[in-house]
Amino acid sequence: MKISDALELISPRLPTGTLRQRRLRACHTVKDLRTAARSLLPSAVFDYVDGGADQELSLETNTSAFERYRYLPQVLRDVGSPDTSGNFLGRPAALPLGFAPTGYTRMMHPEGEPAAARAAAEHRIPYVLSTMASTSLEDLAAAPGADAADRWFQLYVWKDRELTRGMVSRAQSNGYRVLEVAVDTAVSGKRLRDVRNGLTIPPALTLGSLLDIASRPNYWMGMLRGEKLEFANVRSDEPGGHTIEGISDQFDPTVNWEDLARIRDTWNGSLVLKGPLGPEDAMRAQALGVDGVHLSNHGGRQLDRTVAPVDLVAPVRAAVGDSFGIFVDSGVRHGSDIATAIALGADACFVGRPYLWALVAGGEEGVGHLVRMLTEEFTRTMQLLGVGSVQELRARGPELLHCHEPAVMRTDRPGQERKSPRWMSLNN
Repeated sequence: MKISDALELISPRLPTGTLRQRRLRACHTVKDLRTAARSLLPSAVFDYVDGGADQELSLETNTSAFERYRYLPQVLRDVGSPDTSGNFLGRPAALPLGFAPTGYTRMMHPEGEPAAARAAAEHRIPYVLSTMASTSLEDLAAAPGADAADRWFQLYVWKDRELTRGMVSRAQSNGYRVLEVAVDTAVSGKRLRDVRNGLTIPPALTLGSLLDIASRPNYWMGMLRGEKLEFANVRSDEPGGHTIEGISDQFDPTVNWEDLARIRDTWNGSLVLKGPLGPEDAMRAQALGVDGVHLSNHGGRQLDRTVAPVDLVAPVRAAVGDSFGIFVDSGVRHGSDIATAIALGADACFVGRPYLWALVAGGEEGVGHLVRMLTEEFTRTMQLLGVGSVQELRARGPELLHCHEPAVMRTDRPGQERKSPRWMSLNN
């Protein structure tokens, strides 16, 4: 090749767009969004989003559980126009994906819950507001753009039952379509990263955070320009507001099935039970008139060593039948994870950390970027599997999905060989 020919191949281009746009263009996976978020957040805030309970074993196995499944595609099928639409308790969505409830979202980015809800509305997927949100039920319902979202509310049944009843009433009167009752918080999980970092809400100006200010000035400037950070659904008139410890003390270890029955009698909309629920609990909820279950171990943030929620999908579906709603979160990091969950029998998936990382990386625009990314991954997975719709994927799931399991547990004995893995079809 001549030098002149080589020079013709060189076409330097100057970066275009804002810093935020350039950052998002460099994010091609959820992992990329996590890396971007880590570079922008103070370490204690990043650890709050990223961390789990105790030894973080559930945190690790939530993602690895998805990775155990393998596909056996069926070829020579017309997948030119796949239908990616999902259904959430009678309401259609553009994708079988929703945004799970997350607490203190404005601590991650000043745009907070309204930005995530607006992105959900734009992409026609549900958004679940947490009791522990930094935006109130009323403010989110009134926020321009967010009011159009399919809004759900996640409820903690607290010791103060009057406060609990009040939140149910407020959700009803502000147009929240689905109520999710979280049942995995009898007590608060111990998140050691937060304990070691001394995390407070809002972040306190300790020596460590003062050092963070020097390395993360944009974060702190955003916090100073934003609204006061508080537990907006349970505002306190006391100086300093509620603390994490004070809020966690409201978790009630006496909550039982009778409490759920009373909520079912009070709530006029769809009711979902959220937690690490096995077949027996799912059937009992179904008998009480609950409309669905949201299989979750709180992203590994409550009881450590719980079963990965994706592994509960098939047995719960077998127990409750085809018409009962089954949703799953904890460990969803790729569009193929959504496909796996649906092939196992779920109606849809929810994500939490991924949209928080996207919010940090690019605000509302970043959350939209995440949805487009997952949509592209999910669509491509469907096409390569040879299925034309979400309904077909769920119906043919046992033919398409295999589980790759080690035949023996890992051993630490010196010199002992590991047996080769075996393949197990879901039809077996």
